Formats: sequence, structure tokens, C-alpha cells
Amino acid sequence: MRRNTILAFGLALVVLLLSWQSGPAQSLNEFEKRLTEFKLENGLTVLVFERHTAPVVSFVTHANVGSVDEHLGITGIAHIFEHMAFKGTSTIGTKDYAREKAAMAKVDSIFALIRKEKLKRARADTALIHRLEKAMQKAQEEADKYVDHDAFDRIIEQAGGVGMNAMTSQDATRYFYSLPSNKIELWMYLESGRFRDPVLREFFREKNVVLEEYRLGKNNPIRRTVEDVAAMAYKAHPYGRPVIGFKSDIEMITRSQALDFFKKHYTANNLTVAIVGDVDPKQARALAQKYFGRLPAGPEPEPVITVEPKQEGERRFTLEAPAQPFVIMTFHRPSVNHPDDPVFSVMEDILGRGRTSRLYRSLVKDKKIAVQASVFSGLTGDKYPGLITFYAFPAKDHTNQECEQAILDEIERIKGEPVTEEELQKAKDRARVDLVREMKSNQGLAMTLAYYQVITGDWRNLFRDLDAVQRVTAEDVQRVARTYLTRQNRTVGYLQPRSSESAN
Repeated sequence: MRRNTILAFGLALVVLLLSWQSGPAQSLNEFEKRLTEFKLENGLTVLVFERHTAPVVSFVTHANVGSVDEHLGITGIAHIFEHMAFKGTSTIGTKDYAREKAAMAKVDSIFALIRKEKLKRARADTALIHRLEKAMQKAQEEADKYVDHDAFDRIIEQAGGVGMNAMTSQDATRYFYSLPSNKIELWMYLESGRFRDPVLREFFREKNVVLEEYRLGKNNPIRRTVEDVAAMAYKAHPYGRPVIGFKSDIEMITRSQALDFFKKHYTANNLTVAIVGDVDPKQARALAQKYFGRLPAGPEPEPVITVEPKQEGERRFTLEAPAQPFVIMTFHRPSVNHPDDPVFSVMEDILGRGRTSRLYRSLVKDKKIAVQASVFSGLTGDKYPGLITFYAFPAKDHTNQECEQAILDEIERIKGEPVTEEELQKAKDRARVDLVREMKSNQGLAMTLAYYQVITGDWRNLFRDLDAVQRVTAEDVQRVARTYLTRQNRTVGYLQPRSSESAN
């Protein structure tokens, strides 16, 4: 979820639930009356927000681990484990776990031989690899005999669960769904079970699913352009790598590597649970202690040590592909925990949010050189210094160069003269009211609370950010634009239609 979307979500949430007439401090106080926060002895954090409007509860488990925590050789492993967390446990998803475990071990042993031979690269014996792959297929078929397919999903659906899904980003892996309020204990049992006793069954089949996602992405020229601009913007920090990982890494990752990654990053003290809806906090605390209290604590995983060196010159690239033209431009910016973050939110609103924004009016309505133009933050993550991203799709008979220059003109304009008070106020008002109609979502609130708790260190920063946005001045916007939107801090990518000459 993009940072500016989350911020807008939070701003609208306060308007819906609380009265601004009483002031932010009292609003936070009123909100706190409905939110219970506690931490288990193993370090797992739980947030419970009461909303008794319907007999439904939404749940989010936010694991503080994403692709940023991977190293070369295992890129994509966080995303792979996201898939694995739906495969069940030693009691859910199996017909005979003892035999299944032995069959999986045989699959793993054959894959280890395939992997060893493939790592010889040019010296690899392809005939041997082919024979081993046939043997591995037979071993997988044997292991499949003991799998109760989709058992975890089926239990949730039979209990009335909806919206079951997960997502992996650079910063986090999140699991979420909703259940009737009388099924809270079932959720506690199932959710804690898959993090206490995961079985990575169908591992290699699921890796093939991930590889198919990878191939689909590579067939999408816009996605490739976005990934390439991130890779060029970052020379050292892992934010420059795609969440899905690199093909060779995905192919070579083993089941044991995935389990090692799980044991390091899915400890209780690296998990945050958010529960929103028709829930009794006392019951939730007792059930959390009963089920999640069984999860082992572990050493606090280290944050990423590498700091991206300061960019000291513009970087450019062009991707040629059979696609419509597209221009993307990024600038390095600080993380969401920096004091300038609220200023970026306001600046992005004025420059790129909606049909009244400066970019849309200039490029689409007035000059008619683009069919779409905007700006946002969060392309590569929020926890560490990230990127603010401008983009445009040129209109027919117009070029990336024209759109780039028009974007640069708007950047120079916001650097050269203060935004108007009317623009500033509209940005603040929109941030407070635009998403009011969506704030009845228990799931959305649970996601937002968990995000703020983990990424900023305290869910209360939702309110502090709201306050900070209201204090942003025209001078703040001009200062931030002048500081960060500079030529030497810029990376530009073009997606160009492939010409007949370049294809030869």
C-alpha cells in the first residue's frame, strides 16, 4: 500500500470517527478508549479496536519482513514464504504427515543434486540433470498423495471467512481476512498454528507458480521499466531489487533455505496482530495468550545496515519494447519517519493528485501532450529512504521528451514560487475527507493500525501525522522541492516503442 494512500486513509478515518472541533489531543484520547494494545511475553504485539456495528471481525498479521531483508542468492524468498504460509501445518493439509514428511525429504534430496549440478554452469551434465528432474517429478507425485489440498483455505471458507489474502512488499509481509465474530478463537488457533508449525508442502510446485508470475512481469514493459528505474536509482541498498526476486535465485532456493528465513524473521517479537470489529478485548487478550503465546521469541532481526550513497549525478536509461511510450522520473527522498514526510504528502497532492493537480492540468488538459501524469511516493518502500516518483504517458503524436520537459517545468515552478494558500488548503482538506466513504472497512483500519505500529513504531503516529500535515506551509513545500528535486538526485527512464531499425 502506498504511503500517501495510507496517510489519506488515516486522515479520513479521523474525520469519520472523531470530531476535529475538540482538537487532535482529545481525538486521540477518544480513539484510545476503543483501542486495546498489549504485548505478550514472547514480544508479539496485539492491537484490538472495538467496532460493534456488525458481527464481523477483521484480522491482520503484519510480519516485519520483506524483500529488503533478503540477500543476493535468496531474492524472492519472502514472497515465496508468503505463498507457503497457506499450505498448512503438520495437522492441517495432510493425510499422513509421517509419510508425507519422508516423501518431501526425498524430493529435497533429489533437488539438492540437481542444484549442485546446475551450479557447475557451463560444466553441468545436462543429461544427468534431465534424469534427476524425472526422478524428482516421480518423488513429488508420491508426496502429493499425502496432501489434503487447500485444507487451510477450506476451513476458513466453511467458517464464513472472506477476503483471505496476503501481500509481500519491500518492507513487510501481511496476511489478512475476516470472520464472523463468533469465530475469533478459530482464527487464533489457525493463525498462530501456521507460524508455530509451518509445513512447506508443495514447495517446488509453488515455486513454479512464482516463476510464472516472474515471467508475466517480464512480459509487461511498464513493469520492467519501473523495476529498471529502481535498480538504477539504487546502487547499494536492497530497495533497488524487485520484490519477486531474480529468476536464477527463485529457481535455486531450497525448502531448507525458506525454513531458515522463516526461523530468523517470523519470530513472535517480529509479528504484530491487528484485530478490528465486533470483538471483546478481554477475550482477545486471553485467546492471544493461549495460542500466540506458544510462538517462540527470537533475537531481534537486524535492520538493513547498508546506506545508499548520495546520488551525485543524473542517471538515465531507455527500454525499447512493443508498447506505448512512458516516462518515469524518480528522486531520492527520506523515509516516512523523517520530519519532511508530511511535506511530501502535501506536495504530491498539489502536483499530482487528481484532475485538478498541476501535472494533470499542464500536461493533459492544457498542453494535451499526455493522457495521464502524476506523482507518488512509496515505489520502493517506506521504512528506509525511498523515492518520490513522477510519471507520464504521452498522448498520440507526442513524446517522452516533451512530457519530461513539462514535468521538469512544473518542478521548477514549485521550487521557484510558493504554492498558493488555496492549493495548500485544498490539499489539506482533501487529505481529511476524500476517503471518508471507505472508512467503514474493518480490514482497512486493521491494515493501517498495523502499518503505523510497525513502520513508525507507534500506531498513535497516525494522529501525529494528521497534525503535522495541517501544519505544512507554502515555505515548507518550496524548501523540500528545492532540497530533493534536483538534477543530481534524479533518475529518468524511458519506455520507447521499438522501431523496425532497432529490432534488427
